[in-house]
Amino acid sequence: MNKPILEVADVFRIGFADYNSAFGPLQPDHYKAADAIMACRTSLLGGHIDRCDHCNHERISYNSCRNRHCPKCQALLRAQWVEHRISDLLPVHYFHVVFTIPEHLNAFALRNKKAFYSIFFQAVSETLQAFAHDEKYLGGEIAFFAVLHTWGQNLMDHPHIHCVIPGGALMENGCWKHCPKNFLFPIKPLSVLFKGKLLDYFKKAIETGDIELCGNLQQYKNLPVLQALIDTLYKTQWVVYVKPPFAGPKAVIKYLGRYTHRIAISNSRLASMDDKGVAFKWKDYADGNRQKIMPLTIVEFIRRFLLHVIPTGFVRIRHYGFLSNRSRKKKLNQCRKALGVKPVEQENSTDKKSRHWYDLVLQLTGIDPTICPVCKMGHMKMHKEIPATSPPLMAVKTAA
Repeated sequence: MNKPILEVADVFRIGFADYNSAFGPLQPDHYKAADAIMACRTSLLGGHIDRCDHCNHERISYNSCRNRHCPKCQALLRAQWVEHRISDLLPVHYFHVVFTIPEHLNAFALRNKKAFYSIFFQAVSETLQAFAHDEKYLGGEIAFFAVLHTWGQNLMDHPHIHCVIPGGALMENGCWKHCPKNFLFPIKPLSVLFKGKLLDYFKKAIETGDIELCGNLQQYKNLPVLQALIDTLYKTQWVVYVKPPFAGPKAVIKYLGRYTHRIAISNSRLASMDDKGVAFKWKDYADGNRQKIMPLTIVEFIRRFLLHVIPTGFVRIRHYGFLSNRSRKKKLNQCRKALGVKPVEQENSTDKKSRHWYDLVLQLTGIDPTICPVCKMGHMKMHKEIPATSPPLMAVKTAA
C-alpha cells in the first residue's frame, strides 16, 4: 500500500506548538496522543533493519506508537480484533442499531468524557435488554457489541454508539428464538425508553458530582436553568436508527473491519496543507451525502481532532449479554447447540494470541508482507535493531 502524501502527523508537527500556546496547558491524554502521533514510525521510537535472505536488500522499519488515536496504528489492531470476533458469529441475521444524543448534551460529554460515556453505554445496554426480555418481542437474552464514536464527518463532536445485534435470543430452556428478519424492536418506543434512562442517569450524575459543571457549563449550577435544559431534552425527539439487517455473518465481518477501530479522521481524507491551513474531504449528510472539501486553520484542525481523545483506560468497544466476557464461551456454545452448529474449540483463542502480525496479514489479504519488494524471491528477515534516538516527547515537556 502506498504511503499517503499527507498525514495527520504532519499537521501536528507543524501546528501543535501553536495549538498548545493557544489552548494549553492541555490534559495529559491530549499530550500523550499528540506525542504518539508525531513520533509514530520515526527514529524517535527506534525500529529495526530487515534484510532479504536472497538478494540482501535492506529495509528500515520504525516502530509504531500503538496509540488508539493514531491513524497509522489501527489496521493491525482492527485485524486482530476482527479475527477474534469471527468465532463469536452465529448463523443468523444481524441488526445494526445506532443510538445518538441531542446536541444539547455534547458540551457535557466533552467536559466529562468518562462519566458521560459510561452512562451512555449503560442506557443503551439497559434499553436493548429491556426490550429483549419483554415477552411481546423475544422474551430471552440477546447479545451485542457496542462501539462508541464521538465525531461527525466535519470532525465536530457527535457522540453516538453503534450496536451489532444477532437476530434472536437465547431462552431459559436453552432454545434459540429467531426474531423477524426485518424487525428487531419498534423504533419510537426504543427511543423513548433510551431517552428516559439516559436522562435519569444524567440527572443523578449531576447531583453526585460525577458530571462536573465547569467552564461554560457553570450556568447550569442555576437550578432553573438546568431544569429548563432537562425539560427541553424530554421534549426533544431522540434519534435511534435501525439500519437494514446485514446480509449474513460475512457482511458483519466487513462492518467490523470498517468501524471498530475507526478514529476521527484517516490520513486518506486529508486533501492539502499549507501555511494557511489544512483541508480534508468530508461527506455532507445534510446535502445528499455529497463529498466536499473543508478548509480549516491548522490550529482548528488539531482542536477538533483532540475533541475525540478518549480517556486512558476507557473501553469504547463493549460486549453485552451472552457475548460478555464472563459467559461468552459457555453461552455461545449453548446458542450454537440450539442452532444446530458445531461448538468452537477452546484452543483457538490460544493459537491466535501467539500468531505473528505477518501471518495475520497473509491470512486476511493473501499477501505475504515478508516477500522482498526488489527480487520478489527472498524473504525480509530482521537483521539489526535500531535504538530510539531520543526520550519520549512527553518526558521532554515534563522536564521543561
